[in-house]
Amino acid sequence: MDELTTFIDAIDNKTKQNDSRELISLLANASGYLPSLQGSIIGFGRYHYKYDSGREGDCAVIGFSPRKHNIAIYIMPGFANNQQLLARLGKHKLGKSCLYINKLADIDLAVLKEIAQLSVKEMQSKYHCQP
Repeated sequence: MDELTTFIDAIDNKTKQNDSRELISLLANASGYLPSLQGSIIGFGRYHYKYDSGREGDCAVIGFSPRKHNIAIYIMPGFANNQQLLARLGKHKLGKSCLYINKLADIDLAVLKEIAQLSVKEMQSKYHCQP
């Protein structure tokens, strides 16, 4: 059993387990990248960033984390260009680059896939993204 499967199987909540498996499929399809476990985040693709301050690092192009109280989906460019899609998404909350949902049944998966595809496309236009 690989570490990603072990990670998903260790989630106590069965709905969150199943939602995580479905999100892996959805985000892999939307992004074109394979999933990888990065701490408690399931990421897809990688990019290198460097701030004007000199701080730099690597991060997933898109990803999610099945947290205890919700699922956090990381939409790295943020949501400024997604307001119309967010209005159709369903029950969610937003952070700066995080989309928080309780369960996939609360949202429209086709809309989520469209948001993910737009996010990946924007990241690929700004950064050299790698699998």
